[in-house]
Amino acid sequence: MKKNLFYLFALICSMSLFTACSDDDDAPDYSKVIESEIAGDYKGSLTVTVEGTTMPSEPQKIKIEKASPSAINLSLADFSFMGIAIGDVELKNCALSQNGDTYTFTGTQELKVDALSCTINAKGTVTNGAVKVDMDIDATVGGLKQSVKVVYEGTRLTGSESSEAKIKTFSFDMSNEANAIVIEQPVINDDNTITFRVDEAAVEADANVLKTLVPTFIVSDKATASVESGKAMNLSQDVTITVTAEDGTIATYIVKTPIKVKTAALEFDFEAWESVAASFINYAYDKPKPTDVLATSSEGAAMMKLMVAGLTEMPVAKVTDAFSGNYGAKLITLDTSEHTSTLVPALTSGSLFTGSFDLDLSSEDIDRLAATKFGVAYDKKPLLFKGWYKYTAGEKYINGEGVTKPEDVVIEEGKVDECSIMAVLYETENDEKGNNISLTGHDINNSPRRVAVAALSDGTNKSEWTPFNLEFKYLEGKAYEAGKEYQLAIVCSSSKEGDRFKGAGGSTLLLDELEVIGE
Repeated sequence: MKKNLFYLFALICSMSLFTACSDDDDAPDYSKVIESEIAGDYKGSLTVTVEGTTMPSEPQKIKIEKASPSAINLSLADFSFMGIAIGDVELKNCALSQNGDTYTFTGTQELKVDALSCTINAKGTVTNGAVKVDMDIDATVGGLKQSVKVVYEGTRLTGSESSEAKIKTFSFDMSNEANAIVIEQPVINDDNTITFRVDEAAVEADANVLKTLVPTFIVSDKATASVESGKAMNLSQDVTITVTAEDGTIATYIVKTPIKVKTAALEFDFEAWESVAASFINYAYDKPKPTDVLATSSEGAAMMKLMVAGLTEMPVAKVTDAFSGNYGAKLITLDTSEHTSTLVPALTSGSLFTGSFDLDLSSEDIDRLAATKFGVAYDKKPLLFKGWYKYTAGEKYINGEGVTKPEDVVIEEGKVDECSIMAVLYETENDEKGNNISLTGHDINNSPRRVAVAALSDGTNKSEWTPFNLEFKYLEGKAYEAGKEYQLAIVCSSSKEGDRFKGAGGSTLLLDELEVIGE
């Protein structure tokens, strides 16, 4: 019944709701007051009550103009409520009466259309820049009496208010676990719809995840939104957000139920490890499987055992401190500054990466950075790089860049180490044998072949297991091209500047459940 009444009210309003207000030929001259204090645009809210049930208030602008020295016209442009577009509603030639600072106007309209008859009574006041209009509608439809009450309250604008009513940004914070199903950030389209994509498998596993998504958005300066940013939003259905500008201008945005996309994952849970024996010494170390995909700095550190007496700890090892399952990976920065030489660096950071380690000992000038060959073939469009980590920075930060003697190592007082976690998609470039020319420690951060990067922005201490959910962001002028060959490099380090032999001995990064989501 109430739904029918909404349409009844829409019909009434669309058929010249008010044609005239009260009129008085002998009314006093209020020209000065109308022009200086009453005429203008007003910003306020409209509240509709149907048969005693009050609907939520909605923002609305009205305009008051001078009709004569003693009367005004009042109009509501593009009037709507409950999603029903009514059109323009006007009260014309409404005679004013004064009581102190308050000016009052009234109007009555009788309407009969087929089985519908109604009496519409309007009464309004304007006081010191504030307007209030009460509209009572007594209707009879097919012999059934029903009533609608509409109240508008607003304040006069100065004319300097901003009319911009936009959602300027709309996104999901991927560090929030509630947003883990989002695989591509929203797009604000020209038609004011907001669209985004989610992992189909995650929604199939639990449809309720669509009801707890937490978007963050920014609206125009001095504008307000009908929905609060940073609060859970039920996106199992479309959600309408009304943005009201400072001057009352209204824009409506619709956040569409997300598109579900099938994805594929490249996963590393660190449950399987292999003991690898160094062929040149009687020493073995652990390496995570699959060993043809993952490499670590332990392969280089194992060689230092020949030159550093007492070196037993490797920069990468399996540990039982895991987020899930039995094992995780521990990356630790080794301070070997006391043994620095042309063969032993001052510092070796714990690093784990997709690719291989290949140190050329035959060269007179050993290039340690070139030994880390990053990347494996990847045939998907990467969307997210996810996982869990803990981090504890070491106490003494040293700078061993270019150093070959212990006395040249520099201690940087007050500097605190950070970890690094990132994934890089880069274009395949083959040598004459058809093998990819891998990016290395020299160019993984600056090669023009890089296409997209997902990087942790906060590498500071984390005492508890902390999730990361990093979007692949495409570099300027770059885009994923289907059919083109790419390499994917996951690169994690216990010292952010470890590739420059800078960091703190003892800095420890724990990793578990690494995952790249691709489409």
